[in-house]
Amino acid sequence: MSEEPIYRSRPGADALAPATAEHAEKVAPGIWCSPGLSNAYLLTTTDGRVVVNTGMGFESAVHRANFDAVDSSPIRYIIVTQGHYDHVGGLDTMRDPQTQVVAQANWRHWRDDNERLLAYRANNSAFAFSDRLAHGIAAIQQRFGKRIPPQAAPTADIEVDDSLVLTVGGRTLELLATPGGETTDSMVVWLPDERVCLCGNTFGPAFGHIPNFVTMRGDRYRDALTTIASIERVRDLRPEVLITGHFDPIRGADRIHAELTRLRDAIAYLHDRTVEGMNAGKDVFTLMREITLPAELEVGQGYGKASWDVRAIWENYSGWFHHRSTTELYAVGPDELNADFVELAGVDRIVERAEAHLAAERPVHAIHLAEVVVNADPDHAGARAVLKSAHQQLLAASTNFWESAWLTKKIGEYS
Repeated sequence: MSEEPIYRSRPGADALAPATAEHAEKVAPGIWCSPGLSNAYLLTTTDGRVVVNTGMGFESAVHRANFDAVDSSPIRYIIVTQGHYDHVGGLDTMRDPQTQVVAQANWRHWRDDNERLLAYRANNSAFAFSDRLAHGIAAIQQRFGKRIPPQAAPTADIEVDDSLVLTVGGRTLELLATPGGETTDSMVVWLPDERVCLCGNTFGPAFGHIPNFVTMRGDRYRDALTTIASIERVRDLRPEVLITGHFDPIRGADRIHAELTRLRDAIAYLHDRTVEGMNAGKDVFTLMREITLPAELEVGQGYGKASWDVRAIWENYSGWFHHRSTTELYAVGPDELNADFVELAGVDRIVERAEAHLAAERPVHAIHLAEVVVNADPDHAGARAVLKSAHQQLLAASTNFWESAWLTKKIGEYS
């Protein structure tokens, strides 16, 4: 693999933004993109249209207008490549009277999870997306008026188990399940005659980056070996064009094959080294520190991180009990001892030691100690100053979207 990893030349997750484009862009013969939080795609045929993903509800008027300007024939099918909100939200706006919605057979599982945990996940992702959502909604309201479509309830008329072939106006579409994507209802759209694969966010929203096997906002764990199998399923198609959920398509069969092989091998490396470490009796934090990807398996870490995936692999196999302390078994968390530590050691000594860690560029150590103080005394100026500086130090070194968003949030809290 002589070419440098493709993630270096593509936009990062910071470039993810709601739909604002005033027209769709042609990305392949008969395939048009309307960009958004997850891109929506239009496939034109001689017998109506096919739409792949619909964006968020508030974005859907943009996508519909952009696609109608290209071709106003009936929408025969809407294909949903996964059940996340930014793929299914515009179903109501995009659906015509005779439209059939196609989704992978696990779609109800993701709909039900999303609905039962709506408040939890919304609250836990707001720190990363609230500002860009607000700006996107305001821009769309300027174009279409104050009333914006609500988020549609996910539904499906046709369910795909492992695979399904659709023929529309002479175009052949093969739908292939890829349960190792961001969701277990993930699937890709393969156009065998054109050697084009529309993969949505099967490989994450930022292609070429290591995926998250569990997200900061809170999802079910994703299985590394299932992810590897899904990568191989797409790679072995030998697509000449890979149309992703964000940004420009990737072109060239050899380039795509090399990228997917590198991603597969990086995940396999993290998985295998984690399992080896578990069997050798090493704890999860040691493995998070020790396991790093070799140079030949370099992938981006702008959305997921290798160390986070090590922990996710560990916990997906082993669960919540880490065999480190009896206290893991009981409902008494370490925060309940903060007042004791402050009383025994003294506030000044704890803050002084936290400052020493900070000066020695050990910001996480400093946070551990300073949080003991602010949990016992929320207004302590010295501890809050340490926490602000420690988070700033971490932010300066971060290239990860989620990590940076969280650190920025915490800096604001301690300012």
